Formats: sequence, structure tokens, C-alpha cells
Amino acid sequence: MTEQVYKLVEVTGSSKHGYQQAIENAINRASKTVRHLRWFQVVETRGYIEEDKVAYWQVSLKIGFSLDNPDQE
Repeated sequence: MTEQVYKLVEVTGSSKHGYQQAIENAINRASKTVRHLRWFQVVETRGYIEEDKVAYWQVSLKIGFSLDNPDQE
């Protein structure tokens, strides 16, 4: 097994249905353009209020992914 190198990107997901769904939305969208996703870290959670109620959640994540190894074919 070769040693891995990882990179982080930061994304923000949103949802009207809660913070869990906001996290899943962010990861799902990131997976469409970034390969080899490995972990995430919640950096910030916030929400938007309308008419004295939570209208939607926003969750910022750092997502770690492994870089391709150019020595492997």
C-alpha cells in the first residue's frame, strides 16, 4: 500500500429540512466534481430566520479527499 496525500476543500450546503440534510446536500454536490472523498468536518452551522421561524439551515464543511497517485496506473 502506498502512502496517500490528501487535499481539503470548503463548501457550504443548505436545506429547509435541517442541518443533516444540508450536510448531505453539500457532500452530494461535491461528489459530482471531486473524486475520492474521504471525510468531512463541520466548520460552521447557521440558519436563516423568516417570520420568527427557521427558514433554512446552512452548514459549512471542510471535505477531505485523496489525490490521485501518479505512480499507480
